[in-house]
Amino acid sequence: MYKTLLIILCGIIFLSLASWSDIKTDTLSEGQQPQICTDSKGTVRVVFGQKDKIFCATSDDKGVTFLQPVLVATLPKMHLGMSRGPQLASSANYSVITAQDELGNIHWYQLSHSSNKWKTMGVVNDLKGSAPEGLMGIAADKKDDFYAVWLDTRAGGGNNIYFSCLRDKAVNWSKNRLVYRSADNLVCGCCKPNIAVQGSEVAIMFRNWLNGSRDLYLTKSLDGGKSFSSAQKLGADTWKLSGCPMDGGGITIDASRTVSTAWQRKGMIYFCQPGQPERYIGKGRNCSISGAGDNPILTFQNNDTVKMVKLKNKNEIVIGNGGFLKSILLSDNKVLCVWEQDNKIKFKRL
Repeated sequence: MYKTLLIILCGIIFLSLASWSDIKTDTLSEGQQPQICTDSKGTVRVVFGQKDKIFCATSDDKGVTFLQPVLVATLPKMHLGMSRGPQLASSANYSVITAQDELGNIHWYQLSHSSNKWKTMGVVNDLKGSAPEGLMGIAADKKDDFYAVWLDTRAGGGNNIYFSCLRDKAVNWSKNRLVYRSADNLVCGCCKPNIAVQGSEVAIMFRNWLNGSRDLYLTKSLDGGKSFSSAQKLGADTWKLSGCPMDGGGITIDASRTVSTAWQRKGMIYFCQPGQPERYIGKGRNCSISGAGDNPILTFQNNDTVKMVKLKNKNEIVIGNGGFLKSILLSDNKVLCVWEQDNKIKFKRL
């Protein structure tokens, strides 16, 4: 009886793994550093870079197929690689891309969903050359408001956390604001800060640098970015590190305003909500988080293998080879993954 049950169980596991491996992986284009989002109508967009060019690809069938990528702009000396690259967010009527050049300027581009045409709009940072590190994140609410966070050197001493927002129908970003300056004068200078929005709540996560520790911190605004709380350390343990992990993690806010984060420490991936202990997920780096509710999706890479985990069951699903995997949960409860492999953008719908 025991042997029979064991055989049946092994068969189920084998068929399950086979079904995942049989799902087709497609190539979107040559490129690096993909970012993915979906708008209120379910249109999926993926932005990525090719040397000094920014491309955006669109899917109207929930990621089954993509239209030919569109050239958004050419940006000389664009930052690209190691989480540096074009960022993307979509709202009801607009999408916004930001991209940074090596001179420290944050350029932005806007797509009107009605005209389906990208426009070059200007710069986000109101001090020329203040963002030389090339690391930032953007997010959007449902009312065509956009929010940006980035590493900025203007406070002196090194990189610190700056913020700006773009309100409905505005053509200029708001006055840039310092939302966090480390007591040691600088935060971790090569980890991407991340931002998430739900209604009037804005949450920013960044890797700090305090007393030699490189831990993740969170600051929140309850009034759409007008004011921010004191920064709060995430997780119970700490990471004393003389170098830089080059790994900023990811953040989400669900409809109940619950903030969820994923990040790496000492080569291990953790899930963490503010004020709670971190939960170990697996070995890896370059993680991100997406989805909502009590079963978010975490993605990460371990060496050259990219993986996905749903929090409830914590079963690792191997997506493919490469790095910098991103995912979104679609309206039909499928998951769309994009990543880079050998200077190509790959995608898979599960």
